[in-house]
This record gives sequence, C-alpha cells and structure tokens, in this order.
Amino acid sequence: MKKNLKVIKTKAFTLIEMLLVLLIISLLLILIIPNIAKQSKHIQSTGCEAQIKMVESQIEAYTLKHNKKPDSIEILVSEGYIKSNQKQCKNGSTLSINNGEVVASS
Repeated sequence: MKKNLKVIKTKAFTLIEMLLVLLIISLLLILIIPNIAKQSKHIQSTGCEAQIKMVESQIEAYTLKHNKKPDSIEILVSEGYIKSNQKQCKNGSTLSINNGEVVASS
C-alpha cells in the first residue's frame, strides 16, 4: 500500500525578507521619533503663549469691571475669570502676575 502524498507549495516570506522589512521599519522609526519630540516641545511652548494671552485678556476684563488691575492670579481664580487649572501651562511653567503683566516661570 502506497500512499500518494501531495506536496502543497505555499508562497510565504523568507526569514531574510522579514528581517529586511524589520530593518527598514526600525530605520524609519529612528529617523522619525526625534522630530516628534522636537515638535512636542514647540507645541507646548506655543500653547503656553496662547494661555498667557488668554489670561491677559481676563486681566483686562477684570480691570474694566473693577477699575484696577488684579494683584495676583489667585484673584482671577476666586472671581471666576479663569479656572484653577489655568494657572499652569502644560510644559510645567506657572503663570503669575507681575506689575499687571502675565509672566510664566518654571
């Protein structure tokens, strides 16, 4: 009794082809990740600048209502002009008021 075995040929990737694909993907990641980190820092600094402008506009609103500039950023929070989480930028800088100007300090 002789059994006829059929050999089924399937097309597949070889080990070398898979290693080449992984090498190319690794090289692309090595080139892309530093650029993403640089863009993240730029986005955070731009976001902080926008937040400073927003707080400055709230200082103007407070000044128009009370005829004086607020002494501290806590006054703006207590009066409801800004929220307590808006006293700090996403990059970690704390906002404060110095002579009527908003200043971001680390």
